[in-house]
Amino acid sequence: MSEKVLITGVRLYGEGEPVDVLVGDGEILEIGDITAGEGTDVIDGAGQVLLPGFVDLHTHLREPGREDTETIETGSAAAALGGYTAVFAMANTSPVADSVVVTDHVWRRGQDVGIVDVHPVGAVTVGLEGKQLAEMGTMAAGVGNVRMFSDDGKCVDDPLLMRRALEYASSLGVLIAQHAEEPRLTVGAVAHEGPNAARLGLAGWPRAAEESIVARDALLARDAGTRVHICHASTAGTVELVKWAKGQGISITAEVTPHHLLLDDSRLATYDAVNKVNPPLRETSDVEALRQGLADGTIDCVATDHAPHAEQDKCCEFAAARPGMLGLETALSIVVRTMVEPGLIDWRGVAKVMSERPAEIVGLPDQGRPIEVGEPANLALVDPDASWTVTGPALASIANNTPYEAMTLPGRVTATLLRGRVTARDGVVRSKTDSEIGG
Repeated sequence: MSEKVLITGVRLYGEGEPVDVLVGDGEILEIGDITAGEGTDVIDGAGQVLLPGFVDLHTHLREPGREDTETIETGSAAAALGGYTAVFAMANTSPVADSVVVTDHVWRRGQDVGIVDVHPVGAVTVGLEGKQLAEMGTMAAGVGNVRMFSDDGKCVDDPLLMRRALEYASSLGVLIAQHAEEPRLTVGAVAHEGPNAARLGLAGWPRAAEESIVARDALLARDAGTRVHICHASTAGTVELVKWAKGQGISITAEVTPHHLLLDDSRLATYDAVNKVNPPLRETSDVEALRQGLADGTIDCVATDHAPHAEQDKCCEFAAARPGMLGLETALSIVVRTMVEPGLIDWRGVAKVMSERPAEIVGLPDQGRPIEVGEPANLALVDPDASWTVTGPALASIANNTPYEAMTLPGRVTATLLRGRVTARDGVVRSKTDSEIGG
């Protein structure tokens, strides 16, 4: 029998009177006024909010191939510190996750580490080259049970190939997640096409590069009678297109990253490549539209696009730098700052966009569940009154390319439980063997 954990004096979803929550054997055993039994691990949750563990549909863990920037172990540690109990590891590794050999390896490695559930994302095309469909059926049937496929980092820009991928995905019951970027519109582009890029002499990346693919894929999904998911929506036009498509009955979902909810292209004035990301930081009008879209449900969920990079890949000329930034440990705090503090969503809304909807989109039966007796004990404990200052080297990731360096952010995850086992607590991460590994 597993150790029981009692979380005392906590408010569920930030609502109602404080209660105690007892978990054990992987599930929630009791909710109410509870006396701790002998040997029960007690967590003082007074003044804190209990939420379902977060689910990230878009994480880059870099293993295999770039373990100098991140590993499944260090990325899992960062995820647990951020309140995550499940992450989806994107396919642009080396070798590419375009075969069951790689996807099963990622799954098994995640299980061995045992800090969060690491779900492999399979590539849509062989080698991410956009020429030939990968063996999606084999990956879906493997021990990794691949539920989502994406060439993220690259767009499946061939419309016929994308149509075939959607049709194939429909028969398999899996999801295609599209990195929406028309490559012929972004040749040499490094920043949002607008006044700031023009003034700084940076090659511009038009909104139409994203929006044209979103519109095309919505129509392809309509005709295929299947689902499509839009990765890292970044423009006001994408919000309107997704809203239109949903109004037409098209099965489309979309995610937004924390950095696109907070940051805009004014940060590029320093030429610091930590701000280089794909898609690029847009204008304040896009930021506002993304916030509103997330609040009203047009945008379904928050996904981090956590993208660790080595120092030499960021400390260089802006145009030559790799795009991407860290996101797992800071995601909750950014959502608090951009969505909760302005009153756009409440804590139940946080649970919806960071846990419930992501789990629904990919069909995870034991994640994003209600905090009720008998449900899986995948939980995140949050101190809403805490604040903390971000320091890259202090984060659990190997890389430290955070755009939030020296920012003081609101809200902090104080404990994370995966099926009733404490994986992170007060900044310390523990593997399933109960050994401290980071934090």
